Amino acid sequence: MITTVDALQSLKPNAEWVLRGDVLEWLDTEQTEPTQAEIDAEVIRLQAEYDSQEYARNRKAEYDQLNQFEMQFDDDRDGTTTWVDKINEIKARYPK
Repeated sequence: MITTVDALQSLKPNAEWVLRGDVLEWLDTEQTEPTQAEIDAEVIRLQAEYDSQEYARNRKAEYDQLNQFEMQFDDDRDGTTTWVDKINEIKARYPK
């Protein structure tokens, strides 16, 4: 879940501030403090961006469990398509 902290870091990188509960104390003298509306909008934007990449995170988790180089080597040696079949199966399970 995207938080106010994430939004502040995205909106004002390297700014100095302290968040105590829901109270923001702006310490930075070079960057202006974002409005609550700007922070809320950034939380929504970042969450939407994160949510849109769920398929990629799911695919990666499954790809990481495969020994892909060995699968490719074996397919080349044996004339099979085991690796391609498995990749296509994962992509079908988690479409873009």
